[in-house]
Amino acid sequence: MLPPFWGAPLCLTNADLSHSVFLILNPFLNSTDIVGPISRRMAPHSASKLLSSLPFRKKPVRDSNRHLRGVVTVPSDVAAFRMDPARVKEHFDRIGCFRVLVMGRSNAGKTTILQRVCNTTDLPEVFNSEGEKRGYHNIEAELIFKSNRAFIFHDSRGFEAGSEDEMEVVRNFVADRATTIKLEKRIHAIWFCIPMTDYERAILAAEEKFFKECDTRNVPVIVVLTKTDSLESVAIGQLIDEGSSMREAKLKVRDREKKLLIYHETRIINELKGFKYPPKGYLTLGNMNKDNADCNPLLRCTTNALDSIELQQLLISTQQTNLVLNIECVIEKEIIPTLYKERKHDKQSLETEVRFHALSFIC
Repeated sequence: MLPPFWGAPLCLTNADLSHSVFLILNPFLNSTDIVGPISRRMAPHSASKLLSSLPFRKKPVRDSNRHLRGVVTVPSDVAAFRMDPARVKEHFDRIGCFRVLVMGRSNAGKTTILQRVCNTTDLPEVFNSEGEKRGYHNIEAELIFKSNRAFIFHDSRGFEAGSEDEMEVVRNFVADRATTIKLEKRIHAIWFCIPMTDYERAILAAEEKFFKECDTRNVPVIVVLTKTDSLESVAIGQLIDEGSSMREAKLKVRDREKKLLIYHETRIINELKGFKYPPKGYLTLGNMNKDNADCNPLLRCTTNALDSIELQQLLISTQQTNLVLNIECVIEKEIIPTLYKERKHDKQSLETEVRFHALSFIC
């Protein structure tokens, strides 16, 4: 049974999630039957010691028989270092919403991605810098979806032409919003969308100018290669040109499509890495117009690219109901580093086993 606050309509703290993940993992940590890097090396007393070193709230831990096993305590030095929920909320209120600048060509699928992130099919409301509803016409306009007001988006419309005037607008916006003393106005990430429908001309004048000239300072740029599903028709065409029938091509298309994506993704990334201000993260997204489209890779990549723990928590808080994403973030940012520090075993095996046992519990 899940702890009672899971799935509740509130912002879960990392302490909540750490506590919950370890409630799930506790039988695994204490088991002598499971063969793995944790169970083979961790006795119950060392697991208890590890639990007490993490930022848990003081609450009873119960086993499967519902008998009280004891109370997890928090050492004073750990408690002093960790922000309590009230302070976390105060910090979030001070920062405001998670603000993203979205860049890319008009056919890059930007709006569809934003809709997926905010779990809606509606178009965003558009506000000017004073909070008044306005037309959608420049980079200063704030795009907000009713379904998730924890995000504010900005769109660099018209940037694809790559003119000097347009570049200057983007450069000034980034320079101002990356360092402004008004924390609620700062941008926290930049999503640069490049459609794979244009895979042969992925880096045009606008992209080249941006990554050569625009210093985004501490704001991470994530390059999103969108519409990767468009490579399916390319793959079928290649297979038919090589002599396959349509039926044969459809049987082979997935492997060829995957090879095409890997080839062009590698080529584009290598080209971008050669610029003065390369992106901090890269990922591919396809079929975002489908009902089962998954935007978690984008959120995960952005979270990993953020230097500030507070901003990582803020981004995760925008996905309150996304339990898997929340747990994965806690595992990567808190559970794995702590376990690895306690027990010097293979980190990759440890991560695989912890993820399996934690996530299989809820999936």
